[in-house]
Amino acid sequence: MKLFLTPLVLVLILPDVILSSACPRDCSCSTPESILCFQRRSATIPQGVPSFTRSLYLFANGIEGLSTEDFDGLENLEMLDLSQNKLTELPDRVFETLASLRNLDLSANQITQISEDCFQGMALLERLYLYSNHIKTIHPAAFNGLENLLELKLQGNQLTSLPVLSMPRLLLLDLRFNVIPTLGASDLQTPNLESLKLGGVGLTNLNKDLIDSLKNLHELDISRNQLEAFPPVLKETHGLIYLNLAGNPMGPLQFQDLKNLGEMQELDVSSLSLQGLPEEFSQLFPHLRKLTVAENPFNCLCTLAWFPRWLRAQSITLERTEETRCHFPPINAGKVVERLEHRDFGCPTTTTVTTSTVKTTAAIPVRVTTPASATTAIPAHRFNENSDKDVDYPLPPVPATPSSSSGVDSDEEQRFCPSHTCLNGGTCRLDQYGQVECTCPPGTYGFYCEIRNDSPPSPPEPDLSVTTVTPNIPDITSRQATSTSILLDLHRYIEMRPYLRGIRLTYRNLSGPDRRPNQLSLPASYPEYRLRGLNPNSTYTVCASPLGAPSSIDSVCTQARTTDEKDDSVTGAQIVNKKMATMLVPAVAILLLLVLIATAVGVVCYVRKKRAKGHLDLDCEPSQVELDGVKAGLGNGALPQKQTQLMIPEPAVQSGNLEYEVLLLQDHCMSSKIMSSHKPSYF
Repeated sequence: MKLFLTPLVLVLILPDVILSSACPRDCSCSTPESILCFQRRSATIPQGVPSFTRSLYLFANGIEGLSTEDFDGLENLEMLDLSQNKLTELPDRVFETLASLRNLDLSANQITQISEDCFQGMALLERLYLYSNHIKTIHPAAFNGLENLLELKLQGNQLTSLPVLSMPRLLLLDLRFNVIPTLGASDLQTPNLESLKLGGVGLTNLNKDLIDSLKNLHELDISRNQLEAFPPVLKETHGLIYLNLAGNPMGPLQFQDLKNLGEMQELDVSSLSLQGLPEEFSQLFPHLRKLTVAENPFNCLCTLAWFPRWLRAQSITLERTEETRCHFPPINAGKVVERLEHRDFGCPTTTTVTTSTVKTTAAIPVRVTTPASATTAIPAHRFNENSDKDVDYPLPPVPATPSSSSGVDSDEEQRFCPSHTCLNGGTCRLDQYGQVECTCPPGTYGFYCEIRNDSPPSPPEPDLSVTTVTPNIPDITSRQATSTSILLDLHRYIEMRPYLRGIRLTYRNLSGPDRRPNQLSLPASYPEYRLRGLNPNSTYTVCASPLGAPSSIDSVCTQARTTDEKDDSVTGAQIVNKKMATMLVPAVAILLLLVLIATAVGVVCYVRKKRAKGHLDLDCEPSQVELDGVKAGLGNGALPQKQTQLMIPEPAVQSGNLEYEVLLLQDHCMSSKIMSSHKPSYF
């Protein structure tokens, strides 16, 4: 039995022994075929990598050079990650011994060029990542032989031209943030390409032959280029499910150009100077799941009231929500579009008026009219399918007459300015061009009547058509801020959600060029938290959501602003002054008390001196007066002669810290000679 168990125990223990002994120094070997060497801080490849290794991760190791000997015996290696090192060049055929390699990551190094023979002998390679290097040139034959390549990532380099890519199986090509202003069908011989990313390469037009040659294209990124108009070739393109047009100077879109893109699932039209979206937009993309319309100057008027409701009804995720805000009118300026309710867009309030005749009763909707001071017609501003700036001008409203008061033409719709567009009681109207004008009451002026004269203006008449709504108390607030930190108050957010196990804080800087979100995880026991390391004089948006749930679920956001750096010095001086005041007040009080006590002592001494003068007219102590009386009695023989001891009281009392405090009340007033001759003892 023992002879049988011994081989079995060896079989169970042997893999662990081999695993621990075969793992290179300063590396982690979680499985026999996968080795992770992270931040080894070594300029060379680790030695002693087992031949059966399939995945080798060497990112952020400080490796400065490669040689063919580094990979001897690694014929089974399929994944090699050399990203975030310090490689400046790739020797010819350096990876030739890696016959089974399928994934090679060389991103975030300092490589400047790709020679002809860098990747020779890598017939099975499927993914090659060279992004975030300093590559300026690529030899025309550098990628020859990579016929099985599926993904090629070259974004974030310094390329000004691209070699002809003849890759029949390539599915993804990323060239973003290089300088390649022209790209034609002859440059990309990739008939099966599914994803093409050309963001920020300087395109002034999109080559029609190139797009027509890519019959399998599903994703296209042409953001941050110099396209001054919507590319005509895209009007006839079918099959796109992802399109990014953000940041091009093409101006507002003509949305009829997108009518053939009905299969779209993700669309990014950020930074295109869009002032609104026509309601027909919701009918163009029945399969849309993600939409990005950030950094557009939206006019949050009644024509856009459908948008938040549509997002919720179709469960569409609005990306970069915090950067999708209203620009106009002033009452909505800066507010997040998705969080506005229908009433916030200033749509006219409708009421129901019942009129009766002899035979029938009809309910007729009546629009709320303008105040009596408004005498001009208000044209309507609406989108049509030809342009998002066209304006229709309805006829002036007809005053109600007794004969016409029983009915209203339902076809006539009047559109008015949103409530509270004009401030300080001003009257809002639209001119013949659809622009807002404010008629200001006496004592106010400005575009929105926002400036008052010294004399107080008359109070505005209440607008009965607007229902006053008490604002909700925010769940998260910022209580104070410095130039580099914000103190968040999460008391209410935690109290309203007793089920919370943790909080995910997401914050981003809305004032700087880098608006990437940052995330922190907090326990639910933190009712206050200070965000540190922020930029001074910046506006931050901070969102809280339950930890473990998607960030869009039960997310509550607020805005806070860090102060300027010079304000911190002022604040510090104020704090110092406050502390000095806190210290001086008790000191002054004690000083006043001592003055009062000294005054009282002086009064007592003065009274005693006056009494002494009244008897003997002597400036002496009561003890000295008594002694003189004894002497006088002795001279007359009235009393028996006796030696009297003169007791001199101590003028001071020693405290515990070797300081001396003068007694406030003493039984005897001493002469100046005795006081000068007496010195306190330290013993």
